[in-house]
Amino acid sequence: MPEFAYTARDAQGRNVRDTINATTRREALRLLAARGLQPVSLTERTAAKVAPAKGNTSTIVAPAPAKEAPRADDLLPFLQSLSELTMSGMSPGEAVRLLANRIKEARLRTLCGLIWDGLKEGLTLSQTMEIVPSVFDVQTINLVRAGEATGSLNEVLQRLIEHHTTRRELRQKLITAMAYPFAVTVMAFGVVMFFVFFLMPRLQGLLNSLGGKLPLSTQLLVSVSEMMVRYGVIIIPAVVLTVLLVWRWHKTAAGREKIDAWLLDIPLVRGWVIDTGVLAFVQTLAVLLENGINTVEALRLTERTVPNHTMRAALKEATELVIEGESLSSALGRTGYFPDLVLDRLAVGENTGQLAPCLRDLAKHYSNRHTTRLQRMVGVVTQAVLVSVFVFVGFLAYAIVAAVLRVSSSFQF
Repeated sequence: MPEFAYTARDAQGRNVRDTINATTRREALRLLAARGLQPVSLTERTAAKVAPAKGNTSTIVAPAPAKEAPRADDLLPFLQSLSELTMSGMSPGEAVRLLANRIKEARLRTLCGLIWDGLKEGLTLSQTMEIVPSVFDVQTINLVRAGEATGSLNEVLQRLIEHHTTRRELRQKLITAMAYPFAVTVMAFGVVMFFVFFLMPRLQGLLNSLGGKLPLSTQLLVSVSEMMVRYGVIIIPAVVLTVLLVWRWHKTAAGREKIDAWLLDIPLVRGWVIDTGVLAFVQTLAVLLENGINTVEALRLTERTVPNHTMRAALKEATELVIEGESLSSALGRTGYFPDLVLDRLAVGENTGQLAPCLRDLAKHYSNRHTTRLQRMVGVVTQAVLVSVFVFVGFLAYAIVAAVLRVSSSFQF
């Protein structure tokens, strides 16, 4: 019986690597599903080769190492490559087969191979995407399924590419914008640590050798330096440990909900969090409605894309209100996260039957607003860090000069 090597995730989200015996690939997938495992990769292992040797000994050639598992970052390159081929007239199956044989990038080639193996078993493209949940989210799979059913797969792929490209650009803008403040913060921290652990102890020894009473500013610096040198071994690991514990707590369901609720209570952070959630909501909902997904199902899928869990819970309640017959604009208004002007535009879109184009316009508006808010936030953080560094350096220079002048004035000529 053939043996399949697999990488899968269990119910707790942990990676599991093992082998399974099954007559076909489809049977292997069924057995994994019965065990409660979500396959990430599934590869049939070739039979071990036995090399004859003297006596009764034999040499077993180990199978090839497992391929690198695809990740979520491979979604957009796969959709782009598939769309280029299907737009030229190829069927999805032929396009995937060609990609599996010709593409160079290792992870993407593995992904195409997994998709092609499923297509060979008679599955549809959307069904094969379900085999790799680490790459394809539920929204993407449902959109592809709708495109297959309506014969508009090319249009669906184009909209998915546009949607995921926009989201990737937003992430890249955030990373690029925060790079400079982060670098300045690290440099400032390095300056402080250099002063506390290297410069100040030597300066203190010099001032003590000269004698005299030190100014208050210099005494403050000396006290801080002595405290950091004496207790820094405890303080720094304690801070690092606290950050790690908070990060681990944030990974739990209770911790994530609590921290997300706190973020919405911080004045300067609240606007950023709400704009991020609303942008993700209107972008995804527009794509789903444009591709024929009904409003209720689209709302259920869209609410999962909102990063903040507190907002997600409020949007889930709004979805239930829509199911009960309330209008979308009225239900979203109850969440408290949508401005009146946005709700009015949604109401107009509902009344005119142009809800999807209205959501697309709102997505562009929130994207521009998000970028503007990001630039302002980065500017404020950068200026705050720079001002703090300049104030610290100025205070340091003043304390040193004041100490030197005080000590020199104590000498009798």
